[in-house]
Amino acid sequence: MDRIKEKMNSLRLEADEAVAKVEELQARVKTLEQENLAKEQEITSLQHKNGVLETDVDKLETSIKDFKKSAEEGQQHGTQNETLQRRLQLLEEEAEEADKTLREANEKLRQTDVKAGHFERKVQALEQERDQWEQKYEEMAKKHSTLQKELDDLQAEIGTI
Repeated sequence: MDRIKEKMNSLRLEADEAVAKVEELQARVKTLEQENLAKEQEITSLQHKNGVLETDVDKLETSIKDFKKSAEEGQQHGTQNETLQRRLQLLEEEAEEADKTLREANEKLRQTDVKAGHFERKVQALEQERDQWEQKYEEMAKKHSTLQKELDDLQAEIGTI
């Protein structure tokens, strides 16, 4: 009788631990899903920035071409040529800066994609672990029901003796 009570107590403890683990894992899954959502939003933002920067680079490259063409046509006008050269230099610097920003944004986007993939794999692993714990919990609940029935039967037998 004492062994059955001990067994029931140990099964209850295991069931309580399994429930606590499931709740903990569910909380972790929620946290990871929130982080994943934040990363997806960051990816979307970076993609938008990337598109804007690419448009800016195209505009700046077009401007550079236009200014270079103007500079070649205006060689006889020394002062105008110098002004255009300065403007061209500024535009080239802006283009280089925009290109650098674009490269950095692409690198951040790539890193974010890698992190998002990592978090997706982590979420999948945690979901599998959660499913295993739920299955284990169900098995323990069945065992508990069976043992409870056996205990009740045993108590009934003892009561009839």
